[in-house]
Amino acid sequence: MIIVQGTFTVDPDTRDEYLAQSVEQMRISRSEKGCQEYVLADDPREPGRVILSERWDSREDLYAHVSAITERREAASRRGDEPGLAPLDREITIYEVTSAESM
Repeated sequence: MIIVQGTFTVDPDTRDEYLAQSVEQMRISRSEKGCQEYVLADDPREPGRVILSERWDSREDLYAHVSAITERREAASRRGDEPGLAPLDREITIYEVTSAESM
C-alpha cells in the first residue's frame, strides 16, 4: 500500500473556496483504479492549512493518478479554463507501507 500525506498552505480567507473547488477532483480520484482514499480537508486549528490524505494499492496506481491530473490540467489550460485557486505552498510525502494492522 502507498500512503500520501501532505499539507497545503492557502489564504485563510479563501480556504473554503479552495476546498469547494477540490470536491470534483476528490470524486474523480476516488473512482480511479487503486484508490482506497483521497481526501482534502481543513485543519480546524489552522485556518490557512489544508490536509491531504491518500491511500493507493500501488505506486503504479498513484503514478497513473498523477499523470491523469496533469493531463486534465493541461486540457483545461488549452481550453482557456480559469485555473482556480492554487495553494501558496505545499508539502507532500509518499510512504510505502510493508505491513499494517487495525487498531
